[in-house]
Amino acid sequence: MSHDVFGTRIIAAPMAGGTSTPAFVKAVHDAGGLGFLAAGYKDVAAMQAEIRAARAAGARFGMNVFVPDPAQLPPSTAVRARLEEYRVLLRPDALRYGVEVPPLRLDDDDHWPGKIDALLADPPELVSFAFGLPGSDVVRALQRAGSTVLATVTTVPEALEAAGQGVDALVVQHAGAGGHSAAFHPGAGGQSDSRPGTTAELVSRVRSAVGLPLVAAGGVMDRAGLDAVLAAGAQAAQLGTAFLRTDESGARQLHKDALASPRFTETRLTRAFTGRPARALVNEFVRDHPDAPESYPAVHHLTAPLRAAAAAAGDAERLNLWAGTGWQQARAGSVAEVMAGLLG
Repeated sequence: MSHDVFGTRIIAAPMAGGTSTPAFVKAVHDAGGLGFLAAGYKDVAAMQAEIRAARAAGARFGMNVFVPDPAQLPPSTAVRARLEEYRVLLRPDALRYGVEVPPLRLDDDDHWPGKIDALLADPPELVSFAFGLPGSDVVRALQRAGSTVLATVTTVPEALEAAGQGVDALVVQHAGAGGHSAAFHPGAGGQSDSRPGTTAELVSRVRSAVGLPLVAAGGVMDRAGLDAVLAAGAQAAQLGTAFLRTDESGARQLHKDALASPRFTETRLTRAFTGRPARALVNEFVRDHPDAPESYPAVHHLTAPLRAAAAAAGDAERLNLWAGTGWQQARAGSVAEVMAGLLG
């Protein structure tokens, strides 16, 4: 398979939670890139509605799906005890806004079976997976339906396992990427903030291990970064943080403003917001909860009312401000202007 499957050197990352809207994907398409919608946190009907909207707009796009972790459905007794402890720790944060920390929710598979059935019935051109692998049967079924299947990996062992399931291409995510780590092997994502090597070096290692087309993700913010990962063997680069501040991005204005604020000076991998390691600007909430349990999406549900209230109050100190290590290079303006800087 050649890089023609992508048709561009720039892929806009699927940013769940409202950032990667059909309008955003359309803007990326019009500027010469390829955007991915995000099925995460949506029910099946909402996912289908976004597919219809992107198609109606004439955009070429892919759909990204979160793979549920069987070990969390439900979590172990020990993890459940840690979650109850975390509920107690969150109460002062919730009281600040007059909201309640909800009861534990331990059965959320992100509508996995329904989403797979819907994608098979009405297949997008590309389907990518994060947080795990869908299984060879799902991969083959999607391919028979007409979709190109991508898996997101963070290490060579993960890449080899994904290749073994028969996927068509890999998204190779470095630890410097903003938002959630896609790691699915124990210890691959971890809570460690160490980032051995560069994204280009990780791509080169994966390139030596597998013969699939690669998309580089993590820390690519400019033409130099793009050129480096292409030279290392990637067919395209997947960018998220670089597009967060754009006019068409669906990110909250509070988030966009935080990326440009001198008040925030570093990023860190944290489980505080969702229970899964994710790179965010370091704010009070990140500092206050360094030992949040590793339990996704249970922690996501615990903090959801608090995050919504913080956003409504304009309080960036308790909002999940996802950002990659190159966040200071993110620029405001249109998607077309950002794309021109990358492709020009």
